[in-house]
Amino acid sequence: MHSRAVLFDFDGTLADTAADLGAALNRMRRERGLAELPLAQFRPWASAGARGLLLAGFDLKPEHPDYAAMRETFLAYYGEAPCEQTSLFPGMDALLHALEARGLPWGIVTNKSTRFTYEIVRSLGLDQRVSCVVCGDTTPHLKPHPASLLRASETLAIAPAQCIYLGDDLRDIQAARSAGMRAIAVEWGYGGDAHGWNADAVIAAPQHLIEWL
Repeated sequence: MHSRAVLFDFDGTLADTAADLGAALNRMRRERGLAELPLAQFRPWASAGARGLLLAGFDLKPEHPDYAAMRETFLAYYGEAPCEQTSLFPGMDALLHALEARGLPWGIVTNKSTRFTYEIVRSLGLDQRVSCVVCGDTTPHLKPHPASLLRASETLAIAPAQCIYLGDDLRDIQAARSAGMRAIAVEWGYGGDAHGWNADAVIAAPQHLIEWL
């Protein structure tokens, strides 16, 4: 079916947010007398947000008794500076302009909470361009549940089968499949080897989406 809209995961797909997430983590490590971690060490965990960063930085899992308090600290620190080093991935702005030139609306569907997502979207100058933003607290379910993708489809008034979803994590592809959307895995993000995820396509750079379309 002809594609009428393109939806993006946020962290690791549309925007490179790892450095700002890592800054919050390293602030916590410094306060505990620990050495800062290099970007390469925590970058693979960035798509998982606070859960991933706390695992990378402290080997801390949600069942640990200190997890809830440390998660709140992490989110507070991240909220102070969520877009100091964050930027669109190379080639992404050109892709967005190409979609807009074709009259294709594009949106964001992320597990990231509203309070961070909207601030970053505004800071990146995307708030007047994006057609919909669905966050982790917009619906009762996080990806890989399809609820947020279906909400985006409803907001755009475009059938799921006419939407494409791009993501850098297996759960993005699973959510797209469950929602009845075409799923595109991206190789420039944080999620590792995407070739075993059963995506409709795997692309190495944003401009390849236009070629795929």
